[in-house]
Amino acid sequence: MRTRRINQVTVAGLAVLSVWMGQARGDFFCTPATKVANVNGGITSIGGCISADGLSLYLASDRPGGSGGSFDMYVATRASTQDEWGPAVNLGPTLNGTTWEHTADISLDGLSLYFASDRPGGSGQMDMWVATRPDPESPWGKPVNLGPTVNSGAYDLSPRESADGLTLLFHSTRGGGVGGEDIWMSTRATKNDPWGKPVDLGAPVNSGANDGEAVMTSDGLTLFFSSDRDGGVGNYDLWVTTRQSTSHAWRTPINLGRSVNTPAVEWTSSISADGSTLYFCSDRPTAWGPCSVYQTAISPVVDFNGDGKVDDTEVRALMDNWGKDEPLYDIGPTPFGDGVVDMQDMAVLTRYASGKVVDPTLVACWALDEKDGTEVSDSAGTYTAHLVGNPVWQSEGGAVGGALELDGVDDCVMVTFQSALHQGALSMLAWVKGGRPGQVIFSRQGSANWLAAEKSTGELMTDVRAATRGGRPLCSKTIITDGQWHRVGLVWDGVSRTLYVDGVPVAADVQDSPKNAYADLALGAGKDLAPGTFWSGLIDDVRIYNRTVHPSQIPASP
Repeated sequence: MRTRRINQVTVAGLAVLSVWMGQARGDFFCTPATKVANVNGGITSIGGCISADGLSLYLASDRPGGSGGSFDMYVATRASTQDEWGPAVNLGPTLNGTTWEHTADISLDGLSLYFASDRPGGSGQMDMWVATRPDPESPWGKPVNLGPTVNSGAYDLSPRESADGLTLLFHSTRGGGVGGEDIWMSTRATKNDPWGKPVDLGAPVNSGANDGEAVMTSDGLTLFFSSDRDGGVGNYDLWVTTRQSTSHAWRTPINLGRSVNTPAVEWTSSISADGSTLYFCSDRPTAWGPCSVYQTAISPVVDFNGDGKVDDTEVRALMDNWGKDEPLYDIGPTPFGDGVVDMQDMAVLTRYASGKVVDPTLVACWALDEKDGTEVSDSAGTYTAHLVGNPVWQSEGGAVGGALELDGVDDCVMVTFQSALHQGALSMLAWVKGGRPGQVIFSRQGSANWLAAEKSTGELMTDVRAATRGGRPLCSKTIITDGQWHRVGLVWDGVSRTLYVDGVPVAADVQDSPKNAYADLALGAGKDLAPGTFWSGLIDDVRIYNRTVHPSQIPASP
């Protein structure tokens, strides 16, 4: 149970793009996290709930000067959103007692302050409470327990009110959930009505693990939360899910990645009203040390076709979708857009066109531009590859710069990649020239041929399939072994597979989640390194993204 764990690490001293998510409004990633200035100290600080105007930050801390409990609630303020935060100030004895108070949440109108406490008068081991005030300048009134309809005999924590004040998210260890801790939701018809009986959010948001600390964007379409489910970076990680509208189901959650998450513990706190900044807690940089409040900026995805740059292809894509409600190109106002492709989106794109695109959603990129040697550098900085056999570096004549020539006998490139790839969205892109039917461009060893030429016709295909009985290969009708340069791609959006050739979707279907595997990758060889599967020809600019890329409007082949 997370509360017990936090209590344990507090006593002991305290025991992340990069993500892509397909939005109903825009695509985004999270930039590397930074510690929030001035509000943290050499003690434990948890929370980090931001007010709607961005001028007040509520947190809990066990720093000296409190009311005698394990944790008290504090608030830090600043004069403007451009200023640094002032020191955190204790909220006083009306709100804080000699018990544990934490995970505060301020309503959008600033008149309700929700928090969790184990003070007397509750229903269980930890209850949710609320204090109110008539206006933002008045002092807070005496806290009131949310009552037995919402609270249970278990641990009920991290209340978060939606922007319209009609939904309350929290996490609980009560029975009837999917895992150990689950995210629950209570609703009400109006702000004057009592909260209704909570319901479990269910799968895919909740898992068989511990899921909690959920915060939702003001439009109700994006949900950030923490979880210790499989596929994460550390102990507890931050995850995100989206939905097309408030009446649609949540999509499969995706890990925020290493720009935000670490091998330590990360859990969510709040998101700014404009959706531009996510606040969260972490006990980084070591497994034992002070827990602090961090923030990460949420930025739009502007490299639409996944070629590593923003140029006229992105401009043409915007113009082709002008006036439409097209999520991929609705990037302004940042980060979630406004439902229409217009001048606001063009203005955002223009800001990125003149500089280098740093895309944390790029998992790996092997440019294959080396002139010698047996190592292949990854410009994303994580996965160095190694030549096997005697591939020949071609410093000129590649699709993008140089390329690597393979002999089709025993040449390939091996990548140590002992991590999961099938976590939500995924895109794999490469330039190829040559090849024969049955040869493989990209594979995961012992698992599947991700991109290959069909064994009798040379048409692009993939063997990445669902783990269920309904899993099957996907084959296109487009030949890629004709001796011309082709940009090929496999795009998995969490629901379906799509194969691309030269910017055109050539095959697609709906599949359950593919079978996962932890194994090395191979460029230019089949999953078992079998004779006949080695690629004979050129491979160039291989990219893996953990987002859905739409490789349309590719420039003419070299």
